[in-house]
Amino acid sequence: MDLVRIGDKLISLQKIHTMVEEIFEARAKGLSQTEVSAQFGLDRTFVSRLETLGEVRRGRSIAVIGMPVANKEELSRLCERLGVDFVWLMTDQERRHFAQSRNGVELVNEIFRLAQKVRSYDTVILMASNARVRLLTALLGVHAVIPLVLGETPLYRDVVVEVNVLESIIKEVQLRGSAASPGML
Repeated sequence: MDLVRIGDKLISLQKIHTMVEEIFEARAKGLSQTEVSAQFGLDRTFVSRLETLGEVRRGRSIAVIGMPVANKEELSRLCERLGVDFVWLMTDQERRHFAQSRNGVELVNEIFRLAQKVRSYDTVILMASNARVRLLTALLGVHAVIPLVLGETPLYRDVVVEVNVLESIIKEVQLRGSAASPGML
């Protein structure tokens, strides 16, 4: 337990950390700042200031999905730096393993579970082959899908995605709060 002495007070950093996590969990579940402040015996402005301290960005929630990508790690770092909410990137080998390691029912269930999760995001940036982009766009049913076609179907190799292209699309979505123009790599 991390303890800090301030004058005659002994402060538990763990206690503070735990309470802050509980406050954010309650807010994420939909409770208002007023409800959370009453629940924890705090001022509403304190809850607001905590949120401001931890804010990475405002605006629309963004998911980035891409397969088969060669520069997965570089793209993941970019997405993390820009505060993308959900990232699912795979190489061709990972994509094949994902499909082959499940039986038909498991694969379908997993795909629908992921689709349901991705539907909760305001904007989905989708990087795949032309046919996969069409299929996944229909499956997701998200009105704001930004397709980045990596090539003609079938793709049997990893494709290098231009980091600056993805970065500009993410920043445009964050800036405008709506879908950027669809593009092709």
